[in-house]
Amino acid sequence: MGLGKQSKILTDKQVKTMLLHLSTTRMSIRNQLIFLLSVKSGLRSKEISRVRWNMAVDSNKDVKVLLLELFDIEKQRYDFDINTSNVIRTERSKHSSPQSIVNMFQRWYSDLEFIGCSSHSGRRTFITNLSKKISLVGGSLRDIQSLVGHKNLQTTQRYIEVDTDCQRKLVNLI
Repeated sequence: MGLGKQSKILTDKQVKTMLLHLSTTRMSIRNQLIFLLSVKSGLRSKEISRVRWNMAVDSNKDVKVLLLELFDIEKQRYDFDINTSNVIRTERSKHSSPQSIVNMFQRWYSDLEFIGCSSHSGRRTFITNLSKKISLVGGSLRDIQSLVGHKNLQTTQRYIEVDTDCQRKLVNLI
C-alpha cells in the first residue's frame, strides 16, 4: 500500500472465496486460521505471529473450529508446549515472523486478484463489520476502540469504510 492509501475491506463473497482458496493450499488449516484471525478477530500480522496456544481460549466460532483442528495436529509435535508454543508456525520453525504473515496475505490476495487488499484488509473489514453491529448489543465506537487496542477514537474511525448504500437506505427512512 502506498503512503496515505488504506487497504480495501473485504466483501462477504471475497471472504468466502479466500477461505475456499486457502482450503486447497498445503497447510490449509493454518492458512485459513491466519486469514480468520485477521477478518474475524481483527488481529494485525504481528499479533497473529505471536498468538500462543495458552492465549487462544475465547474466539469467534469460525476461528474456534480451526483452532481446535490445528490443535489436534500441533499437539502431536515433539516440541509442543501449550504454554509456550505459537499457534502459527512454519513447517521448519516454532514460530512465524510478522513479515512472513504479510507475505502470505500478499500472495493470497494476488492469487485471487483482490486489488488493493493487504494484510490489513482483514482488520479493516473486522472493524467496519463491528461498527455496523455495535448498536445491536448496546455498545458504542468506544467499545470497538477498546477492543481493537486503539488509543484514539479517530484511529478507529479511520478504519471504518463508508457504505453509500446504507446512507441511501437511511435517508429513505425519513
